[in-house]
Amino acid sequence: MDKENKQLTTGTGAPVGDNQNSMTAGSRGPTLIQDIHLLEKLAHFNRERVPERVVHAKGAGAHGYFEVTNDMGKYTKAQLFNGVGKRTPMFIRFSTVAGELGSADTVRDPRGFAVKFYTEEGNYDLVGNNTPIFFIRDAIKFPDFIHTQKRDPKTHLKNPNAVWDFWSLSPEALHQVTYLMGDRGIPATYRHMNGYGSHTFKWVNNAGEAVWVKYHFKTEQGVKNMTSDVASKIAGENPDYHTEDLFNAIEKGDFPAWKLYVQIMPFEDADTYRFDPFDVTKIWSHKDYPLIEVGRMVLDRNPENYFAEVEQATFSPGTMVPGIEASPDKMLQGRLFAYSDAHRYRVGANHNLLPINRPKAELNNYQRDGAMRFDQNGGGSVYYEPNSYGGPKESPEYKQTPFDVAGLAGQTAYDQNDHYTQAGDLYRLMSEAERRRLVENIVAAMKPVERNDIKIRQIQHFYKADPEYGERVAKGLNLPIPQEVK
Repeated sequence: MDKENKQLTTGTGAPVGDNQNSMTAGSRGPTLIQDIHLLEKLAHFNRERVPERVVHAKGAGAHGYFEVTNDMGKYTKAQLFNGVGKRTPMFIRFSTVAGELGSADTVRDPRGFAVKFYTEEGNYDLVGNNTPIFFIRDAIKFPDFIHTQKRDPKTHLKNPNAVWDFWSLSPEALHQVTYLMGDRGIPATYRHMNGYGSHTFKWVNNAGEAVWVKYHFKTEQGVKNMTSDVASKIAGENPDYHTEDLFNAIEKGDFPAWKLYVQIMPFEDADTYRFDPFDVTKIWSHKDYPLIEVGRMVLDRNPENYFAEVEQATFSPGTMVPGIEASPDKMLQGRLFAYSDAHRYRVGANHNLLPINRPKAELNNYQRDGAMRFDQNGGGSVYYEPNSYGGPKESPEYKQTPFDVAGLAGQTAYDQNDHYTQAGDLYRLMSEAERRRLVENIVAAMKPVERNDIKIRQIQHFYKADPEYGERVAKGLNLPIPQEVK
């Protein structure tokens, strides 16, 4: 490790003025494409691993269908959510986040929960996790965060010093750290965990009226988890345990299912809610915005070929259909670019033409050429627009809804910095047994950290969330409670 801080620069040597906040129009954005440092970080990050996914490398997938049980036409014109009984074919990919392609399924890690709906209006990808929150709230920090979860470039080993140094210097991570280190940090199987869209999205109905929405998939199998000891034992005996369990359950006809619910926030509430509704490190209280049932997802068919369907499946939160739009969530804004960019690098510019990714809807556009173009490549049809040769034309009725943007363009942080209330609430919701296991998991994970100042800095965050929380972790690490937080 360097003993003194050197000046951070871009890849072309220019000094970086702010590496914590992306450039946005005001505190809520949207993110500006002129932020060349952000684009360079995300684009370079997407190209750091060949050929597996840079994150979510290890995973399993299945086909199924989504059926509407409660018409959502009041809130969105998206056809897949309209009409009770309507069925839409879909494909899902579950995954761990940090491990390589050959890593164990049962590590303590968030699980990816990516759903591709093949709708008549084009594909809709809902790309979330099995947690309703995330570690960071600005995409500019994502490459650095994932670097701490990957292998040290000198030792090629996982580095707890980097993990806890980053978390202790990023207090917004506390909520997700508490969730991850708790019982739900290691699901018993992919079938026994919930899924979440995590971000806030915008729904728009046929009248042009907009609401904010969050997605919740609740497992019908019940939430089940495993302890660290059991997970470690299984990792040594069967590192593909979750992959095998999902395949075998579907193969024998025990089809896993989830109920989809949403929280709906009136559009104007975003300006007055007690937490920033676009901050992905925060949740919306179910008391404030109760769950509304939407439909049911059932997985009933295994892939015929893992590589063709699971490994080459590509998902992007930017893959939307009319009636579903992005919110000013800064983490989401960065993902709109980064995911599709990763697919173009990893699978190719024509990844959307592969059978697993190709929409069921008819494709008409002016995209031509590129590696692995295996269809007719547009034949001799007109290849530019505008044209007077009868080529495809845009449909103005599908324009995205306008929204107000205000503020000075600059690298601006979120206005709200309460990183402790919700993490403390989560801790206090736990039973005594759950709290004990949470603290044991944290202590075990932090003991290998070499520097006490990193441990103490993190203990301060736990203490600010709940004094008991901080005291128990400090006791487990044989460290004093820092005086400044008492």
